[in-house]
Amino acid sequence: MTRGTFSVDIGSQRVDLPVVSLNENLALALLITVDMGIAFMAKAGEELADVLAPYELDVVATVATMGIPLAVEVTRHLGLDQYVVLHKTPKIHLADAISEPVRSITTNVEQRLLFDRARLDDVRAKRVAIVDDVISTGASTGATLRLLRGVGAHVVVIGTIVTEASLWRSALGDDATMVRALGSIPVFRPDGSGGLVEDWNG
Repeated sequence: MTRGTFSVDIGSQRVDLPVVSLNENLALALLITVDMGIAFMAKAGEELADVLAPYELDVVATVATMGIPLAVEVTRHLGLDQYVVLHKTPKIHLADAISEPVRSITTNVEQRLLFDRARLDDVRAKRVAIVDDVISTGASTGATLRLLRGVGAHVVVIGTIVTEASLWRSALGDDATMVRALGSIPVFRPDGSGGLVEDWNG
């Protein structure tokens, strides 16, 4: 159920995100990258690339599917050619993939991140940026970190369009200091009278 919109500054761009109830105690402002349009994603990718450029990156890594439009634009604006994708859906080329368990706030079921062994040389001993659309609980980011480090990648920075509330900070621990975001959004809780209040901690 949609509960209005939430306005947020994402870099130099202001957008209105629909607020949607996840359950009776929690609503989220949804940033759906594949619905944001070419111009928005190109600008967001350019601005995030500017933030990440000082880290002298070799490659960008992301999680399918919402992170892919961002990874493409960040990679393009960094002047790189290759990016790598960790998948959550089994595909024919991932039959012997390297995997890591993960649970997302929007799916609430355990999934597995899958990384194609054919792409190992693209990340092993390389300076890697993880980029994703939203960092919320930190679960996907943490799983991505574990998987990439496990195959020898040197993850030096984590970039995102927005962070959501602050649970991700405790989930990522010391790695939270690597996060660079263009904006931040709260989650929303019932106010007891049919409305919602912003929750920046939950």
